[in-house]
Amino acid sequence: MSTVQLAKSAAIAVVVTVLATVQASALEMKPFKDALFSYPAILASEDNGDFITVDYQEMRDINGRDSVPEREVKGDYVSLGVRWKQDFEEIEAGGREIEIFRAGKIRNAGFAVIFIHGRGGDRKLGANDKRFGGNFNRLKNLAVDNGGVYLAPSVRSFDAAGAQEISALIGTVRANAPKARIVLSCASMGSFICWSIARDPQTVAELSGMMVMGGVTDPDFKASAAHQAKLPLFFSHGSRDSVYKADQQIAAYKALKKEGYPTRFVLFQTGSHGTPVRMTDWRDSLNWIFSR
Repeated sequence: MSTVQLAKSAAIAVVVTVLATVQASALEMKPFKDALFSYPAILASEDNGDFITVDYQEMRDINGRDSVPEREVKGDYVSLGVRWKQDFEEIEAGGREIEIFRAGKIRNAGFAVIFIHGRGGDRKLGANDKRFGGNFNRLKNLAVDNGGVYLAPSVRSFDAAGAQEISALIGTVRANAPKARIVLSCASMGSFICWSIARDPQTVAELSGMMVMGGVTDPDFKASAAHQAKLPLFFSHGSRDSVYKADQQIAAYKALKKEGYPTRFVLFQTGSHGTPVRMTDWRDSLNWIFSR
């Protein structure tokens, strides 16, 4: 083989290696009931689509979607075969026994989504197929169908001790799924867990992104390890949230966006405190995180 041929072969090998690396790192979940769960209408879009205002109507998005409003979604919105691949169990993490709900397999999972409930909730909230417009059932199916795992732990406290337990759970997931993209998603008061973990460099290094749905604002986020690492941060919030005001979270987003931070915001126009858990498009938001 001539020197020119050797050089060409080497160049091709490099290109193939680079392409294989890119493909291995790329992750995009396949559609699952997108026609039912995609955002109904985009009222406004800013920052090249990173801030969108979504049309939300209670009569359509609750009464029209549920057979029993806020208690049971219509059958078209759920696929219950996933129940054969889920379980309630206890998992040892950092010397602690943590109660979790699991859909999919942790070992060698391609990605993991960990959902943190708010005050008064437990692992059963994130396991519920028929409440919240069937949104958790969709997340289960997305995880199982795409080689990932969905975990919903019971959080015993929303303080440093609770955050340590979730950090330990993340460490256990990483030990069993070395290549997994791990996303921590926190709703309502559960956002205290996200913001606390954002200050832990070791745990932040294991994460691919965080989601804060109807959560509290962290005024000190810019001093966190997550901010330093530019960990992708997704927000969703109802414009009429009476528990945690949307304006404060929007201001936090705008400050981050101004500095070029990887962040996205979905505002549900007229939505209340619980709207993001019902209406956030899991496939869209997770694919955004995975693409960063």
